[in-house]
Amino acid sequence: MTQNTAHHSEPNSTSVKPNHQDAGKKPSTSQAKSSVDVLIIGAGASGLYCAMTAAQRGRSVLVVDHANKAGKKILMSGGGRCNFTNYVVEPENFIGNNAHFCKSALIRYNPWEFIGLVEKHRVPYHERDYGQLFCDNSSKDILNLLLDECAEAGAKVQLKTSITAIKPLPQDSDKSGFMVETSKETIHCRSLVIATGGLSIPTMGATGFGYEVAEQFGHQIIKTSAGLVPFTFTDKVGEVIASLAGISLDVIAFNERISFPRPMLFTHRGLSGPAMLQLSNYWQVGESIHINLVPSVDISELLRQAKAEHPKQLVRSVLSEFFPKKLLLALQDLHWSDLKDKELANIKDETLDAIGDKINNWTIKPSGTEGYRTAEVTRGGVVTDEVSSKTFESKLQPNLYFIGEVLDVTGWLGGYNFQWAWASGKACGEVV
Repeated sequence: MTQNTAHHSEPNSTSVKPNHQDAGKKPSTSQAKSSVDVLIIGAGASGLYCAMTAAQRGRSVLVVDHANKAGKKILMSGGGRCNFTNYVVEPENFIGNNAHFCKSALIRYNPWEFIGLVEKHRVPYHERDYGQLFCDNSSKDILNLLLDECAEAGAKVQLKTSITAIKPLPQDSDKSGFMVETSKETIHCRSLVIATGGLSIPTMGATGFGYEVAEQFGHQIIKTSAGLVPFTFTDKVGEVIASLAGISLDVIAFNERISFPRPMLFTHRGLSGPAMLQLSNYWQVGESIHINLVPSVDISELLRQAKAEHPKQLVRSVLSEFFPKKLLLALQDLHWSDLKDKELANIKDETLDAIGDKINNWTIKPSGTEGYRTAEVTRGGVVTDEVSSKTFESKLQPNLYFIGEVLDVTGWLGGYNFQWAWASGKACGEVV
């Protein structure tokens, strides 16, 4: 990832240009001014967890969001069942320019603590492959859990509220902190927490607002891109893939840096499924990806053995047990169409090896990804070297905090991004 170092030189700049609705509406002078200890912008996973944690410490807390509903991405996650954490969460499950940044918060808040909260609220859940935990019923159970904890602790959540300006106050004044103008009122807060998430799924209300606030106060932004997202193809391979839409199989997807043994799904637009989503976090534009379509078998060896034992067989006959017929014929058209009716006895061993390599190491170059429209997360974000890994406070602006996905921390598919939201929200909530 490249680093975009452009940022405002004046940290006391009084306005941001949010993409929120009503951003142009300034509060009238007759609107009341309110004051809270902690103002959190963003009523998503990290923002709500931070709010309940701070309120439980006796802080007055207000969460504002421009959306008409809290936790929209929570509701749609995991196919509506919310993959809320994973039994095993390690720093290696996250990417970012500073690999060590996530360690402190993750160590201090492990998955079992959130599972304890889930069980306290009697939310039924189950485990799927690779330690992933999902709600039995609905993602609403997780959102309601967070909103109930906020309400019980006294944290208020205010929706349909846009931010029009943020002004830092002198640190030595009686009212240190920030004056925040919203579409409804002007709010004074001692601590301001940015929990606005990334750019993924704009139809859910995602904007770059958090990055704009960060830049207003001199923070650098690691260039953002779509993560955990399906690949697209525009060449002949893309046409073949589209013709196989709906077919799924277990593969190993890999590149020079990492490999993932997971299911892959052919779609009308390209390749999706957990294997592809995981690999997309480690992919850069212009790179090829590799797919082992039959991870359990060395296909070159199998074909040579079949040639020795059943020389009259065809290649597709040997491979028929591994693929649905439609996929097998498509692979044949792509990789050995001129040999499709040739008996194994008449095919050179080197040619069989080449076919085997196409199966165990299918190398293709995506034209791109489906982008933020379907991405589950945003790669890149606020540079973490400029934020405390213990408190999440800005090192450039006192009393300003960044948590969750707005930071340059991106988790794997499988509950890791939610665990990051809980862990960063908790760490911040304990100090604001």
